[in-house]
Amino acid sequence: MTTMTTRPGLAARLTALTKVVELGPGRLDRKLLNEANALLQRAGERLKLSSEHTVVALAGGTGSGKSSLFNAISGLELSPTGVRRPTTARTHACVWGLEGAAPLLDWLQIQWRHRFSRASALDKGDSQLHGLILLDLPDHDSIRALTDTEADRLIGLADLVVWVLDPQKYADASTHRRYVTELAGHDAVTVFALNQADRLTTEELAELVIDLNDLLRREGVEHPSVVPTSSVTGRGIESLKSVIATAVARRRAAIQKLEADLHRLEQRLAEAMPLGEAMTAPSSVDEARRLGLTDALCDAVGVPAVGEAMENVYAERSSQWVGWPYPRWIEKFRSDPLKTLRLEDVGDEIRGITTGSVTAQSAEVANAVHALADGLSMGMHPVWRTAVLQAARSHAGQLPQALTEDLTEVAPQLDRVPGWWRLLKVWQYFLVAAFLAGAAWLAVGLIIPDQLPEGWEVLGDSATLPWVGLMMASVLGLGALSGIASRNFVELGASRERERLEREMRRRVAAVSATMVVEPVERELARHQAFYTALRDLSG
Repeated sequence: MTTMTTRPGLAARLTALTKVVELGPGRLDRKLLNEANALLQRAGERLKLSSEHTVVALAGGTGSGKSSLFNAISGLELSPTGVRRPTTARTHACVWGLEGAAPLLDWLQIQWRHRFSRASALDKGDSQLHGLILLDLPDHDSIRALTDTEADRLIGLADLVVWVLDPQKYADASTHRRYVTELAGHDAVTVFALNQADRLTTEELAELVIDLNDLLRREGVEHPSVVPTSSVTGRGIESLKSVIATAVARRRAAIQKLEADLHRLEQRLAEAMPLGEAMTAPSSVDEARRLGLTDALCDAVGVPAVGEAMENVYAERSSQWVGWPYPRWIEKFRSDPLKTLRLEDVGDEIRGITTGSVTAQSAEVANAVHALADGLSMGMHPVWRTAVLQAARSHAGQLPQALTEDLTEVAPQLDRVPGWWRLLKVWQYFLVAAFLAGAAWLAVGLIIPDQLPEGWEVLGDSATLPWVGLMMASVLGLGALSGIASRNFVELGASRERERLEREMRRRVAAVSATMVVEPVERELARHQAFYTALRDLSG
């Protein structure tokens, strides 16, 4: 037995169809996928079997003379003929050259008692038909479901189908609706035998042949091959045998049948998934969209608000450490309008924003993810648009919580006090002490200069008092300047801390979105790209 040799294009297209079937579940109609799977299985099995044999099936309705034509071609009375319905209950096979045909007949499921060898039954065979396996199928319009199903199955498996039509029912709706309309592109592996030509005059036969050709062309058979035959007179039998012999000699019918089946399936796939819709579809998430998603998720989490709150709290807390004490003490004696309105302290409110957990807003997160999927799937087939959206939302339930937990880890610890704040506070209180000491000196020197004990007369010396006053003014000025300078440093530090915090939070948001949104979407985009690449390869 010799396995079938395919032309390079068929093997590549079958490989492409395998990829389509692999990527198609959930994207293609299940019936179409099943047909593609069946074709792949049929092609794989047929190509492994004998390439020296060509399977030709005679198909037709009851009363078309199919079995009589089968006997006429084989030259033997192998298939029963008659008028009861159905005449042929089981498929009969006549083989020209039995060697190597057994596995193929087993695949066709032809029973042993219905297999006949032309060479053994008749000493002088038709050499041009060597390698032919001729099948007489059950009537396709049988009232018995079993034989009807067997006819359908073998019509699909045969390398070449000869449709036997009778003059009265050649336009029979059941034949054309169930079979002929499915034969578009199968011209090379389909023959139409207008049988029982002996019942017609020459003019009537010519008219019917023209009418049948026109009918077949309207139904998509571009180049129909119509052969008038008669098993009674023998008219057209040799012509039909010649057509069959040509197909057998070329050893191409099996390949042509698979190519035609593949072409028909390719057209149906193209209708379901037009190639043009994939031309502008991206294969990955570009950097601009990644940044856009990160920005949207940062807004959903409230990263700018957290940064601003952190900066405000940083500044508000620093006033307790680095501000000039005198203004702060004076503020305590002023009335607070917020307290009269019974509102919470603003500092406590601001502090509470950042000391609590960061919370992602689920609705805003969902909107950001949806916007990314919409932008990427623009122009895609609705099935793929839905698939991209589902991929983007595959972790929708966990994404807000993941963002919340990850960003809470980097929330600022606002109870931390920088060392330079402590040093500055010591310095400022030293200046406060110096000012108070100078004030005490002035008080003593001005009020009780004559009552000072021995050794303390310098405190009452009027010549030193101006210098003490100057020292006090300098201390006040130095304290005020150090307070202003410290506030500037605090604001600069708060701004830097805010930038560091927002940068770290943004990095974490980008990492979470890449894992839970971008990666699933890119897997779906890659699947989309591979699917349409396979469709293009399938079309050749």
